[in-house]
Amino acid sequence: MPQNVVVIGAGIGGVSLGIALKRQLGRDFDDFVIYEKASDVGGTWRDNIYPGASSDIFMHFYSLSTDLNPDWNATHGTQPEMHAYWRKLTTKYELYPRIVFNRLVVSAKWSPSEQLYHVITEDVQSHEQFSTTAKILISALGVLDVPRFPNIPGLSSFEGNLFHSARWDTGVELRGKRVAVIGNGASATQLVPLISEDPDVKITQFCRTPNWMSPPIGFNYTPRRKWVFRNVPLVMRAYRLFLYLRGELLYLSVFANPATRAKISARVTNYIKHMAPKEDVERLIPDYPMGCKRLLRNTNYLQSLHKPNLRLNWDGIQSVEEDGLITKKGDKLPFDVMIFATGFTADRYPLTVVGDAGKSVQEYYDSQSGPKAYLGTTVPGFPNFFMLAGPNTSTGHTSAILAEEMQIAYILKFVKPILAGQVASFTVTPRATDEYNDLIHARLSRSVFVQCASWYRAGSEGKVYSIFPGPMMLFGWWLYAPRWADYDVKRTVRTGKWERSVRVEMWTRWLKPGYYLGLAFGLFVTWISS
Repeated sequence: MPQNVVVIGAGIGGVSLGIALKRQLGRDFDDFVIYEKASDVGGTWRDNIYPGASSDIFMHFYSLSTDLNPDWNATHGTQPEMHAYWRKLTTKYELYPRIVFNRLVVSAKWSPSEQLYHVITEDVQSHEQFSTTAKILISALGVLDVPRFPNIPGLSSFEGNLFHSARWDTGVELRGKRVAVIGNGASATQLVPLISEDPDVKITQFCRTPNWMSPPIGFNYTPRRKWVFRNVPLVMRAYRLFLYLRGELLYLSVFANPATRAKISARVTNYIKHMAPKEDVERLIPDYPMGCKRLLRNTNYLQSLHKPNLRLNWDGIQSVEEDGLITKKGDKLPFDVMIFATGFTADRYPLTVVGDAGKSVQEYYDSQSGPKAYLGTTVPGFPNFFMLAGPNTSTGHTSAILAEEMQIAYILKFVKPILAGQVASFTVTPRATDEYNDLIHARLSRSVFVQCASWYRAGSEGKVYSIFPGPMMLFGWWLYAPRWADYDVKRTVRTGKWERSVRVEMWTRWLKPGYYLGLAFGLFVTWISS
């Protein structure tokens, strides 16, 4: 059945967007559909069921601003708790009837003559294909969606159990097994302490580069604290604001200030030296600036390195064989299980979405030497196509949900006139996209993010395509109000009404003292974070 709005993905972004549509367009608004390739909502927090999976952001901030939860058990939530939260919201806002599960979006192609997208979907079980149309197409795929396996010769020849941490195989019993954990990033440092609790599990963790790992800052919420959150007005709001400002201070002190970063790095270095085994300390202290890779929170990982059934291997992997692997030093090590905690493929757009010039989103990325979008949200040549968590919107210091809420508020400013028939389509111009990305990469060139290889960029020297080079208050300022001159507008007979409303809004804004205060604030934020 044709829908005016088609949303791809029912993860955090897709559910948040559905909630926003319901809240702003009316509880009974149902002219949208969300296609989800899995059998439930939740995205990252549905799929990542590995032991120890948890948030590294405080839960009162890593949740929707519209639906604060007084009942979080701890400062940093676990995967089951977070998944339950998003399922509860899906029920609360009656979104389940608007979601088609086990349905993969195969392709979408814009028709200039019809001013809409032709969308092909496929049932993941029967492989039957369906077609529909959409005036507006919104990608809510997220960044941490497609698990990445390193290109190691012989990988397919391994005869033991092999899986990615993001697709944890609950049917594999680790007790009594020789286990290789490939990778030492966020997921690995969460799961290793738990699977190593059993002394009968013999673990070798293969590491490539060390991580900056800060002391734990979390704690459990007492019943009294929960009561206060639930019953005292504005306490949760104030707490959330405190967490937001704390995160922005982290950006300004660690990411944007070399002098402060050096002092904090020295403290973290001493912490690692104090917590880690003496024989591993030298390899565990990074030789790159703090902040250019993801900062990790110690979840008993450094303590677990003292266990006799866990050892680190920094030799690199040359190849995999039927019963184990061979290191780059030539040592052959036998294993029964291989767990790859090697992150995600984040620099490619995994679906075939074709714009008005007959080219796909990925072809546009390739022509620009990597992912590129205007405000990480719109792409030139793709009318009425919007992205959540697009290029250069990720953050290493604060809540990703905050960034997506900002994007959703921006996107709805386009959705409303299209649904009202006042505008047929909006398409961001190449000029505006180029100017915005020149600004982004000028900021990046002066930032810590170009000083090492990380998942924020393609290789050690490639384009930084993921991270936003600034505090979230700057991103929010840029997304606050659309610059309509940056878009080509396809008119309808009712466009004049929309144009008049835009002019009225602009003049009304200029007449309000708050506008000039906001402008001064935006300029100040731009200056202090540059």
